[in-house]
Amino acid sequence: MRITAIYPGSFDPITHGHKDIVIRASRLFERVVVAVAASTTKHTVFTSDERVAFAQTVFDGVPNVTVCSFDGLLADAAREHRASVILRGLRAVSDFEHEFQMAGMNRKLVPEADTLFLTTAEQYGYISSSLVREVASLGGDVSEFVHPAVVEALNRRLPRHG
Repeated sequence: MRITAIYPGSFDPITHGHKDIVIRASRLFERVVVAVAASTTKHTVFTSDERVAFAQTVFDGVPNVTVCSFDGLLADAAREHRASVILRGLRAVSDFEHEFQMAGMNRKLVPEADTLFLTTAEQYGYISSSLVREVASLGGDVSEFVHPAVVEALNRRLPRHG
């Protein structure tokens, strides 16, 4: 079966936990689309173009992974990319309730796609983009959580409080 999975998120910034999910998914599906949300209710540190560029850097050399941005409904992006799977990562049980609610809504909006949850590898279970931003803004070393290009960009972009 030729199945395309779409993995949406703000990826502000993309972490090793995100990478873990995508690399594992790339072994399960013919194509994985990392879909960076251009507009989000979250206050982002990086622009949509920057977040796309970081994801492209992270997945450079993974032939069946593509990166794009999308604006609007994930359902529309899933249709555009002919994705029959919406991929979501779970770090902990606490993520499940919100993700389950989103999966239900996506099922109504794009019934031709099923949501699949992958749990992140245990060594990345505590990593979130917001924690990475917070640690970086306080002067902490985030190099074990994100790609070196992201570390450099965070160090340039975030004011230091610490």
